[in-house]
Amino acid sequence: MGKFGKVAVLMGGRSAEREISLKSGTMILDALKKSGVDAHAFDPRDRGLEELKANGFDRAFVALHGRFGEDGTVQGALGFLGIPYTGSGVMASALAMDKWRTKLVWQAAGLPTPPYELMTAHTDPTALVKNLGLPLMVKPAREGSSIGMTKADTIEKLAPAYELAARYDEIVLAERFVEGTELTAAILEGEPLPLIRLETPRLFYDYEAKYFANDTRYICPCGLASEAEAQVQRVALDAFRLIGCSGWGRVDLMLNRAGHPYLLEVNTIPGMTDHSLVPMAARARGIAFEQLVIRILETAHVE
Repeated sequence: MGKFGKVAVLMGGRSAEREISLKSGTMILDALKKSGVDAHAFDPRDRGLEELKANGFDRAFVALHGRFGEDGTVQGALGFLGIPYTGSGVMASALAMDKWRTKLVWQAAGLPTPPYELMTAHTDPTALVKNLGLPLMVKPAREGSSIGMTKADTIEKLAPAYELAARYDEIVLAERFVEGTELTAAILEGEPLPLIRLETPRLFYDYEAKYFANDTRYICPCGLASEAEAQVQRVALDAFRLIGCSGWGRVDLMLNRAGHPYLLEVNTIPGMTDHSLVPMAARARGIAFEQLVIRILETAHVE
């Protein structure tokens, strides 16, 4: 795999998702090495990105989750250095990281996303519940991996839910919880992979359920009729493209009890751990993990 040159796997970083990024990066690094790629771990928390150029790196596989990695900052720096990188470009990365502004774009284009309001410390919970109902998902606008999220099923839970979310971001969303089926659509090189249905005994698919729990169920095929699955995939791909995303990523949705999809968020650098969804969807398409990593690396570009 000499065609890739010297490859840096960017992992770790400074976000609240550092632990998961290290897990993702390690699996990616091992897979690249098994495929004969000259790949090396690179942690931007401990090393300046200018070292990539000084040390002769030709490409970067970005496995950073959350802020200072998934939000356009690293993408901008890599572009400035002229080092091709995996995943979406600066604008799409920054926009997708911001759930509020992502929803504004989707709404403007007529794509379905749950109703919401922004919360502050002065939000009247009674008025909020009158407008949106219960339960509500309260979440920081610019975090991933369900960090800082709470499912508030009573009005009394809204204040502590806001306080938790506000620890991670000054912008906090209260979003109507969609009762139904949770689905995720992985996208690779402009094509959606098979949908995965998620089931957890927890209140919702939270951080623990995503990365550590053994009682989370991942169902693929997802159980939808082929035409219904294709419709959801089309909505997910439209949402992905509208934000300007490219290369690879994942769109998370809820299917309500009437079968209508509602977009939740886009992940431009999804997890690549042994619990992660993109590798599962790829396997369902017959793409082994090593193949998946190579295909992602082949999309490296400078925006």
